[in-house]
Amino acid sequence: MNGEFLETAAESEAESAKLAPLFADIRLLGQILGETVRQQEGEEIFRRIERIRRLSVAETRGRAVASADLDALLRGLTNDEAVKVVRAFTYFSHLANIAEDRHFLRRRAAHAGEAQPGGLDHAFARLKAAGVTETAVGAALAGAYVSPVLTAHPTEVQRRSTLDAERDIAELLRQREFRCGDEELAENEALLAARVTQLWQTRIIRTASLTVHDEIENALLYYRSTFLKQIPKLYAELDRRLGAPAPSFFRMGNWIGGDRDGNPNVRADTLADTLRLHCETVLRHYLVEVHRLGGELSISDLVTPCSDELKALAARAGDPNPHREDEFYRQALIGVYARLAGTLRALAGAEAMRHAAAHGEPYARAEEFRADLFIVRESLNAHHGKALAAGRLAALIRAVDVFGFHMATTDLRQSSDRHEATLAELLAAVRIEPDYRGLSEPAKIDLLLRLLADPRPLRAPDRTYSPDCVAELAVLETARAWREKLGPCVIRHAIISHTESVSDLLELMLLQKECGLLRGSLHDSEQAILGLIVTPLFETIEDLRAAEQIMREFYALPGIADLMRRSGGVQDVMLGYSDSNKDGGYLTSNWELYRASTALAALFDSLDGMRLRLFHGRGGAVGRGGGPSYQAILAQPPGTVRGQIRLTEQGEVINAKYANPEIGRRNLETLMAADLEATLLADGQRPPAEFLDTAATLSEASMRAYRALVYDTPGFVDYFYAATPIAEIAELNIGSRPASRKATRRIEDLRAIPWSFSWGQSRVALPGWYGFGAAVEQFLASGGAPDLLRRMHAEWPFFRTLLSNMDMVLAKADFSIAQRYRDLVPDRALGDKIFVAIEAEAERTFRALDAITGDQGRLADNPALARSIAHRFPYIAPLNYLQADLLRRWRAGDHDRKVRIGILVAINGIAAGLRNTG
Repeated sequence: MNGEFLETAAESEAESAKLAPLFADIRLLGQILGETVRQQEGEEIFRRIERIRRLSVAETRGRAVASADLDALLRGLTNDEAVKVVRAFTYFSHLANIAEDRHFLRRRAAHAGEAQPGGLDHAFARLKAAGVTETAVGAALAGAYVSPVLTAHPTEVQRRSTLDAERDIAELLRQREFRCGDEELAENEALLAARVTQLWQTRIIRTASLTVHDEIENALLYYRSTFLKQIPKLYAELDRRLGAPAPSFFRMGNWIGGDRDGNPNVRADTLADTLRLHCETVLRHYLVEVHRLGGELSISDLVTPCSDELKALAARAGDPNPHREDEFYRQALIGVYARLAGTLRALAGAEAMRHAAAHGEPYARAEEFRADLFIVRESLNAHHGKALAAGRLAALIRAVDVFGFHMATTDLRQSSDRHEATLAELLAAVRIEPDYRGLSEPAKIDLLLRLLADPRPLRAPDRTYSPDCVAELAVLETARAWREKLGPCVIRHAIISHTESVSDLLELMLLQKECGLLRGSLHDSEQAILGLIVTPLFETIEDLRAAEQIMREFYALPGIADLMRRSGGVQDVMLGYSDSNKDGGYLTSNWELYRASTALAALFDSLDGMRLRLFHGRGGAVGRGGGPSYQAILAQPPGTVRGQIRLTEQGEVINAKYANPEIGRRNLETLMAADLEATLLADGQRPPAEFLDTAATLSEASMRAYRALVYDTPGFVDYFYAATPIAEIAELNIGSRPASRKATRRIEDLRAIPWSFSWGQSRVALPGWYGFGAAVEQFLASGGAPDLLRRMHAEWPFFRTLLSNMDMVLAKADFSIAQRYRDLVPDRALGDKIFVAIEAEAERTFRALDAITGDQGRLADNPALARSIAHRFPYIAPLNYLQADLLRRWRAGDHDRKVRIGILVAINGIAAGLRNTG
C-alpha cells in the first residue's frame, strides 16, 4: 500500500503546499505498512492488496469497469485472504488518522497567535469586542461548572495493545519534524517500521468480552496521558489571560463502574474498584510530580533563605541525610512525599513505586496536601523564587485543586424501575405498604413524603431481602463510605434513567436516606442535607415533553426546594439524545431537546436560590448527539448554559479526542471556550417566534416520516437485522453490557449505540438525517417560504448546527455501498422496497440541504473535512465490500473462524475510517 492520497487539480498551489506534509506522512506510513505486509504475508498478497487499492480508487472516480473488476476480485478471495486484506485496509485507516491528527497540530502551530474558533484566543477576542471585561469573565467562572464525562459505551473496538502502539507511532511521526540528518530520519523510520510490524503481529480484536475493570483501566490511560497534565496547563493559560487565578470550574466526570442501568456487571465491589483505581492513579501522579519538584528545588538556605513555615514543614519530615541539612525545600518535599505514600497505602492499598525516605502520616484530605504545597509556594514567592513557583509547582497545586484525591466525579446511574422494585420490597417487608407498585402516583408521593420526614430506617434486622435489593442498597452504602474517605466530590450525582414521574425522584431520595446519604429528615430538621444530586434522565420524546412539568411538580412539594438549596442549590437534569432520536428521528430529537432545555431554564429562573445544570448525553454519532462540541454548545438555547454544562464522551470519540495529549488539550480548550462564549455572549439572543413555529412544524412532519419507516413499515425490523451487521456487532467484545435491554428484536428495546453504529457501518447513517427531506418538502408544499428556512440557517445557531451535522453525516454515507448490504436481505422484494424508500428520502434531504444552505454538494463550508472524506473513501470501500461479502458467507453457514474475524476486523476498520460513528 503506497498510501497515495489523491491530490486533485482543483486544489490550488497554496493549498497543495499546505497539504504536502500530510501526503508525505501518509505516503510514508502507507509504504511502511505495504512493506510490512510483503514481509509478513508474501509478495502475492501484497500485490493483491495493491490491486484492490487501485481498483477502489478508480471506482471512486466513477469507472464502471473498475467496479466490476473490484467486485469480482473481492468475491474471489478465500477466507484467509479476505482477513489479510481487511487487516491491511483497517490498519491503513488507523495510520491515516494518526497522520491527519499530526497535520492538524502542524497547521495549528503554523497559525499560532491567530484567533481560531474554539480556542481561548478567539473566545477572549469575542468577549473583548462585546465589552466583556476580565473581571466579568472571572465572576462568571466563579459559579461555573464544566465537565466532560467518560462513559463505558465503547464502540471503540481497539485493544489497549494497539492503542499503545499507535500512540508510539504518533510520537515518532512528531519527532520527524525535528530530525534533520539522513541518519536520524532513517533511525526514526526503522522505529516506525518496528511499531507497524508490532501492529501487524498483534491481534486487533478481543477474544473475550471486556469486564468493567478493563473499561476502567482503559479510561485511566487518558488521565495519565492527557487530563492530569493538560488541564493544569489550560488553567495556566486562562490565568494568564485573566491576570489572576481562575476558579477551578473545569473538572472531569466518570460513569465507568457507576452506571448500572442495564449492566448487571456493575455492583458495589465494582464501584469500589473504580474509586480505588481513580484514587491510586491521581496519587501516583502526585508522587511523581513531588519527587521531580524535589529535584528541581535544590535551594540552599546558605544561599537563599526560606520562610519559617517552610522550615517547620521540613522539620516535620525528619530527614536524617546530612547532605541536605541546608536544603529545606527538599526536606519539606521528602516529608510531603512520605505523607502521600502513606495516603496511597491507606486509601488505595498500594505502595509507591519509589519508597519514601521516612514514614509519613496519611493526609486526611486533599486540602491538607494542597496546604503544604502552599507553604512551599509562598516561601518561594517571598524569596525571589517566583519563576520556580510558576512551573511544576503551580501545575501541581492546580491539579490538586481540580482532581483532589478522587480524580474524577463518578456518577451513579440506575433505571427508575429498579429503584421502585427495591423500595417496594423494603416497604412490603416491614408491612408499611404491601403493594407499593400498585399505588396511584398521588398516593406514592404522599407515602414517600411521609417516609422522608420520618427519621426511622425502613430495614428490619430480622428480615431477609432479595439479592437484587441487597445489591442496590450496597451500591449506595459504598458511595457513602467513599464520600467519607475522599470527600463529597468523589460521587456527587445519582442519575435516574427512564424518569417518568415525580415519584421516581422521591424514591431515590428515600433510598439515599436509608443508606445514610440524606442527613436529617425532610421537615423536622433545618439542617437536612441530601448527599447526592438526584438527577432525572429524560430520554424519550414523551419524557422530554414531560420534563418541565415533572420538575415543576417536584419543586412544588413541601420542603423539597428548601432541602435542595441547603444541599448546594444546583439541580442537574440529564437529557438523552440517543433514545429520543431512536424514538422520533434526528430533527425531532433535537427540537424536543431544545424545547425541554428552554422550558427547564425558564422554570429554574423562577426558583430562588436554585441553579439548573443540564447534562447532555451525547454519543459519538450525530444521531446520538455527536458532532463538533464547540458548535453544539453555542447552539444551545439562550439561557440554558450560564456556565453550567456536563456532557458525555463516548466510544471511539474518546480515543480520537484525547489519546494524543496535544489534541486532547485542544478539545478541552474548545469546551472551555464554548462555555465562556455561550454564557457571556449568547444569553440574550433569542430566536424569533416564526423560527420556533417553523421548527415545530418541521419536527412534526419529520417525526411522521421517520416513524412511518421505522415503526410502521411491515418487515422493517427484519430489514434492519439483515442489512446491517447488528447481530455481529452484538457479538463483538466491545463492552461489558448487552446490546439490547431485553431479549427481543424490537427497535424499542435495542440500545441506541448499536442502533446508530450499525447504520454507520452499512453507510446509510439513517439516524442522523432521515425525515428531514420529507419535512421540508411538506413545509414548502403547504405554502412555507424557502427564504424563511434560509434565514433560519443564516441567523439561528441551533438550526445551522443541525444542518451542518446532517450535512456531515450524509457526506459519509454511500448508498452505492449500502446496496451491497441491502442484497443481504433474504426477502428481495422487502429489501428493494425499504431501500428505495431510504434512497428517496436521502434525495429529498440532499435537495433540501442544498436549497437552504445555498451550497451544491456536501461539506461546502468545511473543505478540510470534505477533502479528508474524499481521500478516505477508496480505502474504506474495500472494507465495506468485504464485510458485506463475509456477512453473506457467515449467514449462509460458513462458520469458519476466519470469516468471523474478518467481519469483526472490518467493523473496526470502518469505524476508524469514518471516525465519529458510535
